[in-house]
Amino acid sequence: MTHQDTRATDRPDAPFRRGLDRRTVLRGAALGAATPLIPAGTATAATATTATATATATAATAARGSGRATGSASWRWLGTAGWRIDVGDRTVLFDPYLTRFPTGLFDGAFDPGTRLRTRPEVVAAHIGRPELVLVSHSHWDHLGDVPHIARTTGAHVVGTETTYHLLVALGVDAGQISVVKGGEVLDFGGITVEVVPSLHSRNKKCAYFAPGTLNAPPATTPSSIADLPEGDTLAFQVTAGDSGPSAFLMGASDFSERAVRGLRPDLAMIAVPAGTATHRYVPRLLRALDHPGVVVPVHWDNFEVPLSGSPVRDPSMDLEAFLTQVEKASPATRTVVPDYRTVYDGDMRPGSDRRDKGPGT
Repeated sequence: MTHQDTRATDRPDAPFRRGLDRRTVLRGAALGAATPLIPAGTATAATATTATATATATAATAARGSGRATGSASWRWLGTAGWRIDVGDRTVLFDPYLTRFPTGLFDGAFDPGTRLRTRPEVVAAHIGRPELVLVSHSHWDHLGDVPHIARTTGAHVVGTETTYHLLVALGVDAGQISVVKGGEVLDFGGITVEVVPSLHSRNKKCAYFAPGTLNAPPATTPSSIADLPEGDTLAFQVTAGDSGPSAFLMGASDFSERAVRGLRPDLAMIAVPAGTATHRYVPRLLRALDHPGVVVPVHWDNFEVPLSGSPVRDPSMDLEAFLTQVEKASPATRTVVPDYRTVYDGDMRPGSDRRDKGPGT
């Protein structure tokens, strides 16, 4: 697709399942509200300040990223909120959930007692040789494969105190884990990680799914998805080298407006909300981030479908409405709807390398 000078949207070729199935009420409790992102009759409510937003967003986007070298950084979407970031020969993972085992969440029979599991061959096909793993929060679709990755690769893990206690209980060496709270700026020798205090998405009653934190080791070794509480939520901004690119990474669809102000990322990997519990989520976030040059929607796919195929959309997620809101709030921003197989460069444009060449690429 030809990119426009101001904004263009890249979408995968695979057809999406559309509509909201009434059976997704349980999924709404887990991932957000089971209601459309933009209710009928209000889809154009955010147009009152379009002219001002256009001028502000265009100026902010044009001022960012000029002359930046992006050839050394590449991006691969791991589904859900997950990413593999390669900076030269170094690999950083964010929320790498790859096993994607069934829980009943997407067919109306959600079972919180579903046993935790990891498929090593699936994980190995996607992660390369990571030296760093960033974890936004401790729900299974973010933390599930991290214990195996940490134990088998020796990668350093950055996460909350809850993540620390769960990983140690699952056999990860405590010395591999850095506990953070938000506000830290960590230098990993050419890769800078800024930790951002954040929030988890909520359902239509403004309630969190599986809340709770751990301030001590769990009484028993976690064995089911119910044993993995949220444990507070973080976002991360990762910058490759001195000149970027920089990317803002979200694991859930809410945020602290004051915490993200001033970050000014080149790329923003933004979780798509399943409802409207967060007031003016998209325009507030993009304004606080100073209108990133590229927005990449994440956490809109069915994360119980294997990564071997094309993304299947979670029908409770109104991806089109999200893209429309981005266009209205930040007209100069380019949106890229990712797929599982493409390796993107530092500007989120498809590169020549394709993941479907085989495992370990």
